[in-house]
Amino acid sequence: MHIATPALQVSRLIDEDLTILHALSILRSRFKRRDVFDSPSSVMHFLRLQAQGLTHEIFAVMYLDTHNRLIDYERLFRGTLAQTAVYPREVTRQALAKNAASVVLHHNHPSGMCLPSKADESLTQTLKVALGLVEVRVLDHIITSDCGAVSMAEAGLL
Repeated sequence: MHIATPALQVSRLIDEDLTILHALSILRSRFKRRDVFDSPSSVMHFLRLQAQGLTHEIFAVMYLDTHNRLIDYERLFRGTLAQTAVYPREVTRQALAKNAASVVLHHNHPSGMCLPSKADESLTQTLKVALGLVEVRVLDHIITSDCGAVSMAEAGLL
């Protein structure tokens, strides 16, 4: 019988984390080579992977070019178990810095429930207005959890 030492367990976790980071890097490069909206479910899967297993909320943005190809995916804000402070000024500043034509907003719900809250709906409208002032379109706001994903555009909330 072999008993794993704490150092061996940490080493295995680090190896797994490196493997996950490598896989995410491959996914990003694939999305950069094609139109991301060929398959909305692919975007949801991509976003689910970005926040899989997190025990805190994150708010991130997919920056897209004029052909809806991924320029970059960036986590902008980190929150607590149930909320994240999001600053429209920073989201707008980053969209301009990335020269994005449009964005897909993303945040996770560590609770496992993907349903958008009233605060999520309000934030989405605020960001849509702020980004619209600088001609950056909000294509969707996707909420993910380890259990699934919800598109606010598909739900008619955009």
